[in-house]
Amino acid sequence: MENHGLGDLKTLGPVEEWPIGRLFGAASRMSGPIVWRIIERHGISPAGFFLLRLLIAEDGLRPGEVAKRLLVTPATVTSVVDTLERNGHVRRERSYRDRRGVMLLITDSGRRFLAEKSGPIGRDLARLYDVVDEEDEAAVRRFLLKLIHKFENHSSDEEAKGDGA
Repeated sequence: MENHGLGDLKTLGPVEEWPIGRLFGAASRMSGPIVWRIIERHGISPAGFFLLRLLIAEDGLRPGEVAKRLLVTPATVTSVVDTLERNGHVRRERSYRDRRGVMLLITDSGRRFLAEKSGPIGRDLARLYDVVDEEDEAAVRRFLLKLIHKFENHSSDEEAKGDGA
């Protein structure tokens, strides 16, 4: 398996001495390709898997809403839905409220697929992220929740407050 390690970033000094932000950024960038491969081993793209999970929780969403929730472009949703539709896992249906709108609906095949694959994918991902000691879990959770909150509330006004460098 190809290693997408830190490579040239090690020129920034010993990893153990990096600031938290750099460590978080490096871990985030490195996780994407690995998570992608783990999920793809189960016969579906990550975007397809998370789209099906979203529809299990809230069936009948519009593609634009799916794009917002999955943090992807509408074009990505269109491509993923095309594949899922070909595989019989979702269907497009005209909105009963607005005949121009389209809703995405999970099919019985999509439900069966998730029932079969969610457990194994979840176990594989849990093994990947099983790096926090039990006594550290609360602190790591607090850090991540605070960081997510900060990202959600970040504005371009805050960026303007910088030193301009």
